This record gives sequence, C-alpha cells and structure tokens, in this order.
Amino acid sequence: MVRMEAAGAALAVALLACMVGAGADGSDHRYKEGDRVPLYANKVGPFHNPSETYRYYDLPFCAPEHPKDKREALGEVLNGDRLVDAPYELNFKEDTNSKTLCKKTLSKEQVAKLRDAVAKDYYFQMYYDDLPLWGFLGKLDRNKEHGGGKCLLFKHIHFDIMYNNDRVIEINVQTDPNVAVDITEDKEVPVEFSYSVTWKKTDIPFEKRMEKYSKSSSMPQHLEIHWFSIINSCVTVLLLTGFLATILMRVLKNDFIKYSHEDESLEDQEETGWKYIHGDVFRFPQQKSLFAAIIGSGSQLLALAIFIFLLAIVGVFYPYNRGALFTALVVIYALTSGIAGYTATSFYLQLEGTNWVRNLILTGCLFCGPLFLTFSFLNTVAIAYSATAALPFGTIIVIILIWALVTSPLLVLGGIAGKNSNTEFQAPCRTTKYPREIPQMPWYRSTIPQMAMAGFLPFSAIYIELYYIFASIWGHKIYTIYSILFIVFIILIIVTAFVTVALTYFQLAVEDHKWWWR
Repeated sequence: MVRMEAAGAALAVALLACMVGAGADGSDHRYKEGDRVPLYANKVGPFHNPSETYRYYDLPFCAPEHPKDKREALGEVLNGDRLVDAPYELNFKEDTNSKTLCKKTLSKEQVAKLRDAVAKDYYFQMYYDDLPLWGFLGKLDRNKEHGGGKCLLFKHIHFDIMYNNDRVIEINVQTDPNVAVDITEDKEVPVEFSYSVTWKKTDIPFEKRMEKYSKSSSMPQHLEIHWFSIINSCVTVLLLTGFLATILMRVLKNDFIKYSHEDESLEDQEETGWKYIHGDVFRFPQQKSLFAAIIGSGSQLLALAIFIFLLAIVGVFYPYNRGALFTALVVIYALTSGIAGYTATSFYLQLEGTNWVRNLILTGCLFCGPLFLTFSFLNTVAIAYSATAALPFGTIIVIILIWALVTSPLLVLGGIAGKNSNTEFQAPCRTTKYPREIPQMPWYRSTIPQMAMAGFLPFSAIYIELYYIFASIWGHKIYTIYSILFIVFIILIIVTAFVTVALTYFQLAVEDHKWWWR
C-alpha cells in the first residue's frame, strides 16, 4: 500500500510539473541569428466548429521527409493538440523573399478533399516558439457573374515575425488571394507551394508577448458587461438577503408567538405549520447510501473548483498554455478524492448506515462512471472520424494508472478516516416512531417545479459569465478574466445557499418533512 501511494504521489508530482510547464519545449526561448526556431503544425478544421479538428497532414500539404511528432504532455493530448514538425524554415532574424516549399501534382481525390475543406472554411493552426498562429487554406470566390464562382487554394504564405533582442515576441500569418490555384474542377492540378518571411524589431518585452491573445476578453466594452454581471448578481444577493431577513425576523417571530399562545389550548386547535413536524424533520432520507455518495462527490467537485480558481488567479492558465487546464483538472481531481471518501463515509455513518465499503465504491463510481461512459462514446466517434479529439491508447493507460494509483487509494484512505471520525448525528429533537402523513400539496410545491424555481435565481446570477465560458469552449473566444469569474462563483454559492434556506422553510411550513433530497 505504501509503495502504491509513493508511486501515485510521484506520478501526481510529475503531472503537476507538466501542468505548470505545459506547452514548453524545454528551451529558454533565446536564439542567435540563424538559429532554428521550433515550428510545429498542429491541426486543421472548420472555422465554425472549433471542436472538430483533424491532424495537419490529413490534408495533402507539403511535408518533411521524416516528420516527427512532438512529445506532448497529458493536457496537450486531452486538449486535442497533435503537434508535428512543419516544413517551413523560419530561422531567427533571417528574412526570406519567396522560397519554394515543394512542387506537387494534386490528384483528383486530393483536389476533392481540399475543395471540401475550403468550402467548409478550414483553417490551420501552428505553434512557433510556443506562439499560436492561424491561417485559412483558401476561399470561395463568389463574385463571378458567370459560372457560379471558384474555389481557390492559397499556395503562398507570408510570415511577419517580431523580435526583441534574442527572443521571438509575435508572429502573424498572411495569405495572398492573388497567389492561389483554382481547384473548382475534378482534375489533376500542378501546384507550387511557397512562403516568405519578414523580421521586424519591437519593444514589447518577452513577459508581455501573450497579452495580445487575452486583450479581446479584457477590452472596455467586454469589461463593462462583466461588471454589469457582477452588479446584477450582487442585487440578487441583496434581495435574497432582505427576503431571508424578513422570514427569520418577522415570519418566524410571528410563528413563535402564535405557537406559544396555542400551547395553552392545543387540544382545541388543529395542528398546522412547521412546529408540528419536529418529530419527522430529522428522519433519515431514503437511499441514504446514494445521498451520502452525492454529498461526497459534490464536496470533491467544490474543492476541485476552488483549487482551479486559485491556480487561474495566480496566472497558471495564461492563453495558449497548451493543456494546462486539462492537466490541472485530472491531477487535482485525483488528489482531492480523499475529500469525497471522508465526507461520504462520515455522513453515511451519521445516517446510521452499515455497509460503508459499498458506499465508498458508489462514491468512487458516481462521477467517474458516467464520465467514463460518455468518454467511451465520444472517443469512439472521434476515432471513427479520425479526429484529434480521439485519445491515443497510451494516454488512456496513463489516465487509468492515475485512477488506480492515486484516486482510488486516496478515496479509500479518506473513507477510513471518515469511518474512524466517530461523529454521531446530533438531532436537536427526538424522531417519532411513525412518520406523520404529509398533506396533499398543490402542483407548484412538487419536486420538479421547486427544482426549476431553485435553479432560476442562481442561473440568473451567472448567465452572462456562462455565455463567455461557452464561447471559449465551443468558439474561438479566450476567457482570461478569472478574478471576475471567481467573484461570480462566490456569489453563485451565496445565492444557492439563500435559495435553499428559503425553499426549505416554505416546504417545512406546509408540513412536508421530506426535505433532504431537495
């Protein structure tokens, strides 16, 4: 067990090191004139669907004689990056006017493949000294009066590179529509691919070279929207605070006064309200093993979110730090599994559960099980379409080893610690032997409408930030304002807690004592 824990800890430390340096190739990013600067081709895909990406050489581009795949960190592979040597030679501070990359004759099949890619607005992505660059493969020329337009493939690329002393600061790609080849018809097409390079000096320091990629999300008009989101969320919190204060100070006070007067003539009064279910409120919920497992998994995911936010705020997830977020998610989820084991087991035993081992297994499978099934389906689809989202077999083995050597042992240790905590459930009042009958409720007090009501206010507090998050996941936006996101996350927790307190009170006030699951 000790050896297994040591191996798991070593694996986790190695992955954390990869996370902080994800995307780096081990160089210090300093070059002398004429030095080779690493350039890797990454992937191609339709511009309007960033989730759909393929290997760069799946299309008939010019390739080196022996292209080598770059050794990638776990997060890079999970991110769908598949870096391979690019054929362009962009040596440090060496201008190139127009250099032939290769001459080839495209077959009918290759022409059809490229035409389909151009029609779908395919773009390519590369990394030059860990700086990302993009460009389109071609364009559809629809401005023709006759013939329905042409499909043009760009055959010349121009690289504009900026440097500061011995460091690369910025790179941009330009394609010239006037230097293109017509691939509209299904026929063999001879083509000569070429490129040119221009180096320019800049005063931008190396430490600020990534700022251009995060400017879009921190522009004044976007910041105004984010601050509007926070103000909107704060107003929601203030309204809820006032609402809850009203309940606690007025309604509960009136209830206490009413019940104290009724104590003298209880036999003549019909029992109503939350006071009369005190013997049922702390009756343990049904399916308490599943209930405790959900509490444990939720505690782990909450801890995971907090750790991710802390890393984001200190600047680990700067734009295009390839795979850092995915590596962090995997490693921190593995290391926080002890929280799930401890919380679930201790709470399960408080609910007088007997089979804590089965509860621990359920806790371990509750999140990972559905995640594995979803991954298996999506990975199968990705393999069928040869997409870069398909994980290689070696990466799957690494993830399984992390689960076996880190996640599972820590889950078991947490469960054992929870079992030995010997915490008893301290109910403030005795539970009656037989449950009180719940009065018939109107439809809007049933579980589903209450869930919708409980979810509306938290959603209204975060929906603006959700838009930007989804735009970065399924679009080309970059989300970098983690401090604002963390503030909204705290507000979300507060709003959720307040809504829970309010709706639980209303539920108990109508003598519905089955509040645990809600």
